[in-house]
This record gives sequence, structure tokens and C-alpha cells, in this order.
Amino acid sequence: MPDRRQPDPSTDDNPFAAPPEDRPDQPWQPRQPQQPQGGGPGPSEPGGPEGPARWDPMDPLQRRARYALLAGMWGFFFGIFGIPSVGLLLGALAMYWGISALRGRPATEADPATGTPPGPGGLAALGPAARPQRAAAISGLVTASLALLLAGTSYAVQLTYKDFYVCREDALTRTAELQCNDLLPDNFLGKILKVQR
Repeated sequence: MPDRRQPDPSTDDNPFAAPPEDRPDQPWQPRQPQQPQGGGPGPSEPGGPEGPARWDPMDPLQRRARYALLAGMWGFFFGIFGIPSVGLLLGALAMYWGISALRGRPATEADPATGTPPGPGGLAALGPAARPQRAAAISGLVTASLALLLAGTSYAVQLTYKDFYVCREDALTRTAELQCNDLLPDNFLGKILKVQR
């Protein structure tokens, strides 16, 4: 007699799987998903891992977390490519959106008329399902900090060597522009900023 395989435990939640061999025949009905140990919510319930884990564009906390990541990333790129004004703007927006996503309260808990005690705020109110949004918000804060650092450094260099920049903008010929290199210090930064021959 051939060896029968044991039922696959992954088919326990499959409503179309065949019934176990030792169970008598009965009318077909879909199986109910098993509750996890500890009495927690199941995967299909609102607090389960598949509930709030999905991207919900109507949730302002999730939107701000994604906005923080995008704005911080583009602010960093604009800072690298030498457009500090746009990098400064996007970096400031990313900082605002990232902090408000981490500290804000969901709309369901913002109603003081019900008298319910306040729950955890920000993305912590979503529980373990908020991991992707929390990672997006923190990444947005990191890239926003780098964008603000690049923009601040660019403005500091322009203020420190203002005479060089004014001289280079006012120069009418290439020779006059090359003479502006005398206003730069003889260090690594001066070699980067000087007008090349």
C-alpha cells in the first residue's frame, strides 16, 4: 500500500482544501481561519497584520511618512547638484512631514468629545503594521538632515567667500575671471572653487 502524505499545515486556512481523512463526510462550507495563539486579532480583523499594513492614501500619517521620504530624497539630490534653495525647501518640508508622521495622532483618536483616554500617538497607534511607514518617516528625516546640511554648507561657503563670487559674476572677460582666484585661500576648498584655466 502506498504511503500517504500527511496533510500540509499550510492548507489549514485554505477554504477549498480537502477535509482531513479521518473526518466523516459533511456538506461543504468554507473553513473559518484559525485564531492566533494569545487571543489576538486575526489577519482579517482591523488590528491584524494585514489590516493597516496596506498603503492607505486616506491616512494622513502614512501620507506624511511617504512625503517625508520623497521630499528628503529629492532635497538631498538638489543639494548635491548645486541647487541649495530647492534643497533647503524640500529638506524643511521633509523634516516637518517626518516629525508630524511620527508624533501625530490618527483621526480616529483625535475626537475629545467621546471622552476616551488618548492612545498611543503617531505611527505607534498602528502597532506592528506601521513598520514600513515608520521606516519611511525615519529615512525621510535622515535624508532631510543631509539636504539641510548640504544647503547650509553651500550658503556658508557663499557668505564666507562672497568677494570671490561677486568678482566672478562681475567679470566681463576670461582674464578678469581668472584674476578672481586671488581672493580664494590656498587650501582644498579654494582649489575646488577656483576658476579653471
